[in-house]
Amino acid sequence: MEGHRERKKARTRRALLEAAVRLFSERGYEQTTVAEIAAAADVAPRTFFAYFASKEEVLFLNAEDRGQIMLEVIAGRKPGEPLGDLLGRMFEALVRSLAEGDELDFALSPLRARLVFTEPALRARGLTLMLQEQPVLAGALCEVYPDLDPVSAGAAVGSFMGALSVAGLVAQQQGGSNEDVLAAGRRGIEVAVNGLSSLDGS
Repeated sequence: MEGHRERKKARTRRALLEAAVRLFSERGYEQTTVAEIAAAADVAPRTFFAYFASKEEVLFLNAEDRGQIMLEVIAGRKPGEPLGDLLGRMFEALVRSLAEGDELDFALSPLRARLVFTEPALRARGLTLMLQEQPVLAGALCEVYPDLDPVSAGAAVGSFMGALSVAGLVAQQQGGSNEDVLAAGRRGIEVAVNGLSSLDGS
């Protein structure tokens, strides 16, 4: 019985996600209401709120989980592992989480990036999450790299997140596929780790 109930909940959640993605794409984020998403998924509005605290939460799926993934990679630093290698492993762990997770979440990435870039309320939410997450990651780096001062740790995290985000966003704006976006993110991390000098003459 428990298994059936969980499968039903998963189907309902997916139906709400699919409805939200379609309506956001067709009508725009601000123009889409929770009631319309619920109706498109053939459920009552209160059912929507049983799965999501707000409309914007649909676009920030698993944000806390991804933060935890990065913290786990940092905590598992290998003996003598250089910081650049650790940052590379953080990125690859994020990629694996996407590949192994809900394909709808992965498909949502281009829409999420476009809306976060254009919708003020979503941009504010994205910045808030970033400002909350990055100091925590910097503190975790200081714990596993005792010689790393807090300011340098913050710079390392900022370089990592900025390079990953902006490189991926540029690839999305150029019409790249999800695979292109991941490749761009990986390239961004390479630039962040190796420094701007790596671009000289390229």
